[in-house]
Amino acid sequence: MPQRHGDLRRGGGQRGMIRARVAEAQLALMLLTRLPAGRLPEPAPAIGAAAWAFPLAGLAVGLVAAAVLAVAGALGLPPMLAAGLALASMVVTTGGLHEDGLADVADGFWGGRERARRLEIMRDSRIGSYGTLALILSLGLRWQALAALTAAGHGVAALIVTAGAARVAPVVLMAALPPARADGMGHLARGVPGEAVGTALLIGLAILVLVPGTALALLAAALATLGVGLLARAKIGGQSGDVLGTGEQMAEIALLLALVAQLG
Repeated sequence: MPQRHGDLRRGGGQRGMIRARVAEAQLALMLLTRLPAGRLPEPAPAIGAAAWAFPLAGLAVGLVAAAVLAVAGALGLPPMLAAGLALASMVVTTGGLHEDGLADVADGFWGGRERARRLEIMRDSRIGSYGTLALILSLGLRWQALAALTAAGHGVAALIVTAGAARVAPVVLMAALPPARADGMGHLARGVPGEAVGTALLIGLAILVLVPGTALALLAAALATLGVGLLARAKIGGQSGDVLGTGEQMAEIALLLALVAQLG
């Protein structure tokens, strides 16, 4: 009997762990996308604990965009138009979350002379010239890179891989930098467990090996993430939700450009 009770306790513990991981994946999907994710159990998991699943949420975004790209190609649309539609579907699926962060960071980092002013500008819902230029460059580079990869027959795979792997960047930034504010997304996402970071990195690496050129893509994403992190520390002393979105955007651009260099 004692052995049976021990087995039951272990079984209950395993089921509890599985439920916790599912809830964390749900939270990641809710935070990073507009896709239906069901209802979270009570108590809801912490954002830091759910960070490991950010690449999985990215995979969902990539799969939606890949489906759009495949349908557009089947309808005979040229690579440029097909890539544009796929990119538009990604923006819709995420609600422009990461693009909004990029625009706010560009306006704040280069529109303010002091830390407090930069943070104030980043909270302003209006977009300035720096933010507008950042969005144009981000969308333009991704559009051109995706069109080149689509023309070379690698568009679908590239969408799935880059969307998933790029979501590792926010996880690394959350873990490496302190919150720049006492509230907001960056503050709520503080305290990412090392296990969550390691799992996210392993998932991202597993995604990257699905296409050739893994080493170059990994290096490009790492350098982009490092650059965002160093700039954020210098400009505002840490990370915020906008910085996390910027990290994703820069990593995605770097990954796409690396894949074009390898496969385009």
